[in-house]
Amino acid sequence: MKKVLLVVLVLAAVAAQAQKFSIKGQVTDTLSSALPSTTVMLLNAKDSTLVNFGVSDLKGFFEIRNVNKGEYLLKITFVGYASHMQRIVTPAEPTVIDVGKIKMAPQTQELDAVIIKGEKNPVTVKKDTIEFNAGSFKTKTNANVEDLLKAMPGIEVETDGTVRAQGEQVQRVTVDGREFFGRDPKLATRNLPADAVEKVQVFDRKSDNAQFTGIDDGQREKTINLELKEDKRNGAFGNLMAGAGTDDRFQATGSVNKFSKGQQLSFLGMGNNINEQGFSIGDFMNFSGGAQSMMGGGGGSRTITIGGNSGGSGGGGPAINFGGRQSGIMTNYAGGINFNKDLGKDTKLTSSYFYNHLDRNINTDLNRVNFFNAPLDTLNNALAQNSRQLSSSDNHRGTLVIDHNLDSANTLRFSANASYAESDQNSISSSQTRRLSDNSIANESGQQSYTEQVSMAINATALWRHKFEKKGRNLSTSFTLGLSSTDSEGSLDNRNSIYGDTPGEVLQIQTNTQTTDNKSLGALVSFTEPLGGRKYLEANYNFQTNKNDVVREVYDVDGTIPEFNIPLSNQYTSNYIYNRPGLNFRMNREKYSITVGASYQMTTLKGDVISQDPARSALINNTFENALPSAHFNYDFSSFKHLRLDYETSMQEPTIRQLQPFEDNSDILNIYVGNPELKPAYVHRLSANYTAFNPAKFMNFFSFINASYMENAIVNSQTTDPITFARTTRPVNVSSSKNLTANFNGGFPIKKLNSRFNLGPTASFFESITVLNERENNVRNSTLGGSIRYNYTYKEYVIFDLSANFSKQLTEYDFSTPDQEYFNQTYRSELNLNFLKKYAFNTSFDYLIYTSSTTDFRQTIPFWNLSLSRFVLKNNAGELKIGVNNLMDQSNSVTQSTGENFIQQQVMNNLGRYYMISFTYALNKHLNPMGGGRRGGGMRMIINQ
Repeated sequence: MKKVLLVVLVLAAVAAQAQKFSIKGQVTDTLSSALPSTTVMLLNAKDSTLVNFGVSDLKGFFEIRNVNKGEYLLKITFVGYASHMQRIVTPAEPTVIDVGKIKMAPQTQELDAVIIKGEKNPVTVKKDTIEFNAGSFKTKTNANVEDLLKAMPGIEVETDGTVRAQGEQVQRVTVDGREFFGRDPKLATRNLPADAVEKVQVFDRKSDNAQFTGIDDGQREKTINLELKEDKRNGAFGNLMAGAGTDDRFQATGSVNKFSKGQQLSFLGMGNNINEQGFSIGDFMNFSGGAQSMMGGGGGSRTITIGGNSGGSGGGGPAINFGGRQSGIMTNYAGGINFNKDLGKDTKLTSSYFYNHLDRNINTDLNRVNFFNAPLDTLNNALAQNSRQLSSSDNHRGTLVIDHNLDSANTLRFSANASYAESDQNSISSSQTRRLSDNSIANESGQQSYTEQVSMAINATALWRHKFEKKGRNLSTSFTLGLSSTDSEGSLDNRNSIYGDTPGEVLQIQTNTQTTDNKSLGALVSFTEPLGGRKYLEANYNFQTNKNDVVREVYDVDGTIPEFNIPLSNQYTSNYIYNRPGLNFRMNREKYSITVGASYQMTTLKGDVISQDPARSALINNTFENALPSAHFNYDFSSFKHLRLDYETSMQEPTIRQLQPFEDNSDILNIYVGNPELKPAYVHRLSANYTAFNPAKFMNFFSFINASYMENAIVNSQTTDPITFARTTRPVNVSSSKNLTANFNGGFPIKKLNSRFNLGPTASFFESITVLNERENNVRNSTLGGSIRYNYTYKEYVIFDLSANFSKQLTEYDFSTPDQEYFNQTYRSELNLNFLKKYAFNTSFDYLIYTSSTTDFRQTIPFWNLSLSRFVLKNNAGELKIGVNNLMDQSNSVTQSTGENFIQQQVMNNLGRYYMISFTYALNKHLNPMGGGRRGGGMRMIINQ
């Protein structure tokens, strides 16, 4: 019986396959010239739903296979040509239906048109660009671009506004291909309205030189381009919002944009005390000292701090808490102008100015467990620290870019950016360290410090490009100049108690000043020669010099006369110089392209340490030479499936702070000392990127795998005093480190349920060497996680989202130390309801779970927000909203991290519950009444003839 059933099933399958048809043809213009990459759609004749999809090849040929028996409409489109439509009826017997040569007529007049209302592809893949149709991802009314990005597969937006696409941080957001307020992504994502955007394009932006020569130099930055709707490109739009709440909470924002052909003008203004930032916090960190504590790896070199800041006393202050809930309480004011204009057919101007003021108040409770290998396991200890930090900063920054076509063969680009900042920081902390062996107190510390700082910087680049008469022969040169200066002064009052066999107290009262000046110069020359047969040879030469001058003076304050502290006062000068000639070969083919090359870098590091103590003075003169091979391979399986493989090598020099031989004793129980003998790290990187999209089923799949191997890796060596338990950290070179990360993302719709699912698993593995009390140990860190998203959308009435994010991290050591493990989970739901034409209801609920089996730590934090809106005025241009934030009054946030030999948890203060009433006025609905309707999603394709 089973055999009979099997035979029946096989025959049925064969019969079903035999009923399949193929439709083929060729698309040309009226002169019979082939039209490649023409869009070919097969629609159901009854309801015009999309059945299948394809594009023509380089010769204009196309074929749609596995078509069921039935009646269809064949629709062919190509930019600049009138659409072609014809009815297809399959014959009785299976066969190949050849529609022959289809000649497309130029679109020179209004034809008796076919009105098409169709569902656009939510995601398409164009070479190395992933393009999202904004209309396919619905958001709440008056949403900004950040809200739109959160709904898109493969894009994650952290609570501080940092955007990650396919696992990589987005460095630049442009609007219609042009910079928007320089290179701060948040100024675009948090201040532009979502309903102004037509498409969101995600890609790896290559360097200006690589875009010109076509030779990949390995320099890329993850970029998002926002393509605006046509009515926004030639009109005015924006939003004005003001709100007031309980506990003196307030918020106000304003965005006015006036775009026209060849001109973009935008004004931004904002102010609030509810932790909402419309700009990046990077400037605040740089000028308050926060960035310095986080850049221990420097220049891409890796310090073994996994999952967050190393924290702890002397760690440079509380964590900013990237990736978690925004920590602390902030008040900020900001405003600026962005002006882009085509000054003529040959000259384009891009410019901006932005100012921000930021006050921050953060309280932190830190618990950290440190482990050591036997026989040093008697040093195992637990640190408990409480700190409070008050900081303030004022930042100014401006950008200017001029692109000019000198003639048909020569182009010139000049770009410059400048910044000026003033900041101050006051911090108070207390800490206690206990021995794990007997729970006795090893030391206690109380510290108060104050720092004022002024910083300024300017960077400029000039790029000249020339095309010779011979096609493919190019010459480009660029020159860079960078100048920066930082002046700081501060005071320190540190009181420490040491317990044990030799108890004692150490009092440290000091003042300090430091001046840091940096000058950098660079030049790049590139020449490309065509070899014929779509082959090219590129020769290049790169020169860079970076000079730093640092003067630090420390005075002990004991009585009325300050005393100069010779051991802690130094003058340091360093000059990092490299020369790098290189050669690359590129070959282009119909389906693939290959670039292989190599350069040779000669690096010199010179330094001079000057001290009043001759024994502390030193001269540094180190030279390094390395070959730097590279290879790039791109393969196009089809218009919707692409593979990219990259292999690159690079040198990563130590940072200024790592090289400075100064002793940072702002906490004598946690001392940092630089190392002028550091060598640059040598890095091998291998990456694979595969993207695919099925336009017929609206399914997408993205995968990104990156591996790196670093020689002479820079890590932090730690030495703990067995009596005082004071810790000294010093950067050193170790033999190697390894890193592997993988990021996958797949999305698919269930149209009958008006739903879409998205899965995004991630994994990473990191292995390196730690140095503890001058003993090397291997450490391995693995992280498994990812995200799951579900979206249900019913017309314009209901938008319901569910998501879950997971991150489980395990750190293993070769020595006899317990494995460090923690698990972070975030569950989120959001509901948007539009009802009675004039009302909208929004609620969101987040549930955060932090656990660690190593320390038996567990913390759960629920957040619940509610709001009700009433739309008023013509075209619903006004929105009156009343809401409550953090209904359950959870006023803290948590981070977990592991490192060289520790695991820690930080609990920080946050905003509690507050109620707010606000009013939003949509300017675009007043200035562009025809374009003021709400952005809709796709509908089924309906054709009326």
